[in-house]
Amino acid sequence: MATYLPTLKQLQYLVALKDHGHFGRAADACFVTQSTLSAGLRELESLIGITLVERTRRVVRFTPLGLRIAEKAQRVLREAEELGDLARAAGKPLSGDLRMGVIPTIAPFLLPRILPKLRSAWPDLKLYLREETTGAACDSLHRGHLDCVLLALPYHCGDIESVDLFLDRLFVAFPKGEMDGPARGIVADDIDESRLLLLEDGHCLKDHALAACNRPELRAEAAMLGTSLHTLVQMVDNGLGVTLLPKMALDAGILENTHVVAKPLDADHPARRIALAWRRGSPREKEFKLLADALREAE
Repeated sequence: MATYLPTLKQLQYLVALKDHGHFGRAADACFVTQSTLSAGLRELESLIGITLVERTRRVVRFTPLGLRIAEKAQRVLREAEELGDLARAAGKPLSGDLRMGVIPTIAPFLLPRILPKLRSAWPDLKLYLREETTGAACDSLHRGHLDCVLLALPYHCGDIESVDLFLDRLFVAFPKGEMDGPARGIVADDIDESRLLLLEDGHCLKDHALAACNRPELRAEAAMLGTSLHTLVQMVDNGLGVTLLPKMALDAGILENTHVVAKPLDADHPARRIALAWRRGSPREKEFKLLADALREAE
């Protein structure tokens, strides 16, 4: 008896529709027309004899079984992609395409410094970068949209392997004259919780900063409203409060042309760990460790 199996293309269409929730956007993501994607999904449903998606004019609604099959399809596509990874891993290291996610509190400060060195050391590497918050980057990693992620730990990113690159010290940034004094650092108890400005939810630096301060009341009192570190610096420069910045941002000149002063945070664990992470069991693990060495040397 012949067995008819879904094609990888059909599974790609299904996963794209699940991710985007819209036939047009899913078709754009697959670089096909909407009619082609729709026809491919109907062929898939006909092949397995099950309705996967309920179609209406306004919404796309997956059936319960359709959701389960879409999740399975995502894993199948990831496994299929890793077949190619096996071949690349056996060939020339750090060559060809590599998709790396980078979180927003690292990307603008570290990448300009390390990318030229990486291009020089590994000219055959085509590094595609995607800036996302840590949660989104970890999700993209496990969905197979990214090969690895440059992030800050600690953070629960699922079933991953990681290599620490370096420690990134946290500093307290404040308007000149507000917290000046002879002390080289600032202890967490000296931070006025009513004036503490932090990044909005979704940025792991907020959690790292709060954990370093070890003051539970700060989570409730701090104003969490900055969309970027540059925005926070402008708010501090205008006297609206104080914030916490990583050393890499200071080294990149984030305080230039401002009246903001920064001093090290005096705490038991005043730093975040910058690391490279990838899916556990990836066939490119040796490559990622080689990339981690290159990033560490470039930094």
